[in-house]
Amino acid sequence: MQYRWRNFRLGSGWIIIASLFFALMGVFVKLGSAHFSTTELVFWRTLMGVIALGGAACWRGEPFVTPLLGRHIQRGLLGYCSLLLYFYAIVHLPLATAVTFNYTSPMFLALLSLLLLRERVPQQAVVGLVLGFIGVVLLLKPAVSDKDWWPALMALGSGLLAGWSYLHVRELSRQGEPEWRVVFYFALVSTLGGVLLMLFESWHPITWANSWLLLGLGVTATIAQLAMTRAYKVGRKLVVANLSYLTVVLSTLLGVWLWGDTLALSTMLAMALIMLSGMLASRR
Repeated sequence: MQYRWRNFRLGSGWIIIASLFFALMGVFVKLGSAHFSTTELVFWRTLMGVIALGGAACWRGEPFVTPLLGRHIQRGLLGYCSLLLYFYAIVHLPLATAVTFNYTSPMFLALLSLLLLRERVPQQAVVGLVLGFIGVVLLLKPAVSDKDWWPALMALGSGLLAGWSYLHVRELSRQGEPEWRVVFYFALVSTLGGVLLMLFESWHPITWANSWLLLGLGVTATIAQLAMTRAYKVGRKLVVANLSYLTVVLSTLLGVWLWGDTLALSTMLAMALIMLSGMLASRR
C-alpha cells in the first residue's frame, strides 16, 4: 500500500511539472513567432526532441527497430499536423484560448473511438461530449465575431488531430511499444516533415538575440513530454488526465501576466465546460 501511494504521489507531481512546462512552451512559441515562422518553430522543437531521446536511447543501448513502423509514421504525421495547427493558433490567439481548443483532444478521442473503432462509450463520456460541444460553440462565438475564426478553427483542428493521433498511441502501447520509442518516432517524423516544408520557405537566421527562444522552446517541450510520459507510467491515469488541465489554468495566468489578456465571462465558462468534458471523456 505504501509503495502504491508513493507512485500515486509521484505521478501527480510529474503531471504538474509537465503542465507547467507545456504552458511555458506556449510562451516561447508566442515570443519566438516574432523571429521565426510556425514551421521553423515546430522544426526546432521536434529536432531537440530527436536529439535528446535518440541520444538517451543510444546511451542505454535501446533498439530503434520496430515492426510497427507504419503505425508510428501514421501517428507521427497526425501529431505533426496537430502541432503545426497548435503553434499557429498560439501565435494568433490569446494563449489560454489556443491551449483550451487544443485540449479538446480527449473529447475527440472518445468520439473517434465510437465512430472509427465502434467502441462502447460510457455514459459519462457521452455527457462529456455534449458539454464539450457546448463549450466549443461558446468559445468559437467571440472568435468569429472578432474575425479570429481562422486561427480558432486551426486550434480546434489541432485538438481533433491530437485526439486521432492518441488512437494510434493507444494501439502502439497495447502492442508493447515503449513510451520513448513512440515519442521518438513522433519527433523524427515531425522533424523530417519540417525539413520538407522548409523547402518552400526561407530560414530565418539564428542569432544571439533569438537563440535563447529556440533553446527555451526545445527544453520546455522536451521536459514537458518526458514528465507527462513519466506521469502516465507511474501515476493513476485518471488523476493524471484530470490534473493535465492545469496547463489551461497556467496558460491563462501567463497570458494575463505577460500580454494582459482579458477573458469574458462566456469565454471562462466555455473553458470550464471543455475542461469538464475532457475529464469526463477520460473516464474510460
